[in-house]
Amino acid sequence: MGLREEKKQATRAAIADAALGLFLERGFDRVTVADVARLVRVSVNTVFNYFPTKEDLFFDRQEEVVQRLPSAVRARAETESAVAAVRRAFLAEIDQGEATLGLHSGMAAFWRVVDESAALQARLRHMRDRTEEVLAETLRKETGADADDPMPRIAAAMLTATDSALHAGIRRRVLEGQNPDSVRAETRRTAEIAFDALSGGLTAYARRSDPER
Repeated sequence: MGLREEKKQATRAAIADAALGLFLERGFDRVTVADVARLVRVSVNTVFNYFPTKEDLFFDRQEEVVQRLPSAVRARAETESAVAAVRRAFLAEIDQGEATLGLHSGMAAFWRVVDESAALQARLRHMRDRTEEVLAETLRKETGADADDPMPRIAAAMLTATDSALHAGIRRRVLEGQNPDSVRAETRRTAEIAFDALSGGLTAYARRSDPER
């Protein structure tokens, strides 16, 4: 990464960090982009250059979140199905404390801001829908499915719904004030149950061919 790109990344991070601080303090709907720009000492146009909407300021890692499941499918091992790959990736995130899961202190305040804002709730739904759309296209490409084959869309819907339910469970427990370690353990147990159930119907779907055969 060159110096110019490093400066851009630093500016983006500074804007996002400042925005989050204001959102947590005042609530999403009571903060303007101009408020963020003044705090960081940049122009409003500069903020919009990095974040096209105010919702993008709050969910500044949304593209990373959207790509989680498609990336897991693309990275699956030989003979590994899509379900197995997503399961392995999710459990690894749990074990490694992936930040986007929200299993750390301070996340209750984050989710309370979301609960108070219809705009942020709508963006969450959009992110889920976009994840399903990108995953379906990834599965179609990975399996060579025809355009009229419904399985990539069906499998994407099932995988996205399972992942969404697990994240909703984390959010609920965090808002209840449960200890992050307890939430992690319970979520891991629930994930095992969920993916076991899902595997019953999709256990062989998108399995890579065995190169030895």
